[in-house]
Amino acid sequence: MGSITRSFANNITTSGVLLPASLNNNSIANVTAYNAAVATGNMVLISSQTASASASISFTTGIDSTYKEYQFWFINVHPASNATSFTFNLSTDSGSNYNVTKTTTFFEVYHQENDTDAGLAYQGAADLSQSTAFQSICNAMDINNDDNGCGTLTLFNPASTTYVKHFISAFNKTGGTGYATNQYMAGYGNTASAINAVQFKMSSGNIDDGTILMFGIK
Repeated sequence: MGSITRSFANNITTSGVLLPASLNNNSIANVTAYNAAVATGNMVLISSQTASASASISFTTGIDSTYKEYQFWFINVHPASNATSFTFNLSTDSGSNYNVTKTTTFFEVYHQENDTDAGLAYQGAADLSQSTAFQSICNAMDINNDDNGCGTLTLFNPASTTYVKHFISAFNKTGGTGYATNQYMAGYGNTASAINAVQFKMSSGNIDDGTILMFGIK
């Protein structure tokens, strides 16, 4: 007991202030909340979900007026079916329906592993024009064991009841005969109603694997 007391005392100044060396990961391992004065950064993790042969993944809570910007991060998304697309849609009724009218644009840049093919291409078949269909954010994914896609989707001011709802995505995938393909999509949900839920699914088959994180940006 004496050695513990001496060790603790060595980390206190003569003014009774704890020295920085006394604080480490173990010191705060069981903290469940921070004082409002403690900065936690501008990016706040709201929730996360991991797919396991899932037909879809839906975020039906946490999308409200708390933040003006929401980001979804996709880690190692892997489809169960070949040549399928990873898609999303928006809801104004807490997930009862995912059918917001959208207009979008979609393009990609690609480069083959053996350096024999590279280019930039507009993907007109992957965009929407005033459609309620699910929008692709990663097109034509493959099911090779090590193939997957990673990326982000940003949704701006979903709680607005004045403006349409803009969104932008960037996604990188592997697949085909050794390609790195970077795909970009942007557009807007043509509604002045608040968006309060988002759903992700494959255009065919299940989401075999992958984690989706939802952040609020202060």
